[in-house]
Amino acid sequence: MDHFDVLIVGAGHAGAQAAIMLRQLKFEGTIGMIGDEPEPPYERPPLSKDYMAGEKEFERILIRPAAFWGERAVTMQLGQRVAEVDAAAHKVITTDGTEYGYGKLIWAAGGTPRILTCAGATAQGVHAIRRRSDVDAIMARLSEIENVVIIGGGYIGLEAAAVLSKLGKKVVLLEALDRVLARVAGPQLSAFYEAEHRAHGVDLRTGAKMDCIEETDGRATGVRMADGSVLPADLVIVGIGIVPEVGPLIAAGASGGNGVDVDGFCRTSLPDIYAVGDCAAHSNKFVGGQTIRLESVQNANDQAKLAVQHILGEQVTEYDALPWFWSNQYDLKLQTVGLSTGHDQTILRGDTANRSFSVVYLKGGKLIAIDCVNAVKDYAQGRAHVVAGSKLDLAQLADSAIPLKEVGLA
Repeated sequence: MDHFDVLIVGAGHAGAQAAIMLRQLKFEGTIGMIGDEPEPPYERPPLSKDYMAGEKEFERILIRPAAFWGERAVTMQLGQRVAEVDAAAHKVITTDGTEYGYGKLIWAAGGTPRILTCAGATAQGVHAIRRRSDVDAIMARLSEIENVVIIGGGYIGLEAAAVLSKLGKKVVLLEALDRVLARVAGPQLSAFYEAEHRAHGVDLRTGAKMDCIEETDGRATGVRMADGSVLPADLVIVGIGIVPEVGPLIAAGASGGNGVDVDGFCRTSLPDIYAVGDCAAHSNKFVGGQTIRLESVQNANDQAKLAVQHILGEQVTEYDALPWFWSNQYDLKLQTVGLSTGHDQTILRGDTANRSFSVVYLKGGKLIAIDCVNAVKDYAQGRAHVVAGSKLDLAQLADSAIPLKEVGLA
């Protein structure tokens, strides 16, 4: 049985950052990384943007050049999936029965796309966008695709709609809730993006209830709606969230539910096992200490760094990194800092008609988050206010001519 001083399960952003950080901090022990894809670690956000649009080759979205891992003595076990964790014996077992021992285990397995539960959900031509193979399969058929139906109005769905509409496809986007981005943004931002997509020719439908995927000879041909109407579809993209990949940890006795629970240093309830990234449920001070999972590159990187520092015995404070996110759609760059969950007031800075504005989110008078559309200065200057939970002069806050760093306190 191969044994590693630190074994990393997951070869995405969080796993890659953990390995990089171990070597940067001069860790000289053995490092192993198990990934269930054949490729070395790569960036996932470009999959629904630059990569699908054909604007970036795969090599340009690698987190590090392929040779990097060997040069840093990181043993890559790619195309393997962990099926079982034996916490007492300090080993994991893959689906093919291979065993790997560890001193410390960093679980960075992320999540798998949530799939539809209706008839036709597994038909050919129904895709998620989570892996390179997902997008490669879509791109391989682009020349023969005319009608696309996208299910889900979150970032993945909207980004895919932007790319495919620019490529000349007829795109229908279905969102079951009454607005897109409902879980992550306020109504003003939702309305703006809905209008933008419709202006670019996307048939965007909110409150849309679907029944099933219609198929012929095993291939998707349409989406049947609850009212019986059928939307023709050569391609169906499903973007309805992810299921955290934590089954083996929970089966081994780790505490968790929606993800695996970790403490302020990313430790699970199992000895010598840490969890980081999309699958790690942690107490977050930016939502009043609620336990949440954050699906973002920022969270993956910051938790990985913290876990490694703790493993190496460095003096570190509990996880309190500021959340941030971004999304590119058409010529719009959305940058978000903070979490708007539970906000009770919003203030618009600028004019949505100019396609450069910010939505400021307040809770109890304190600034808790900002969505910035083509407004880089607001994003850069707003970070400090979110960290501080500033109470600002509302009239000045609403005046986009006043830089955020110059807005006075209330």
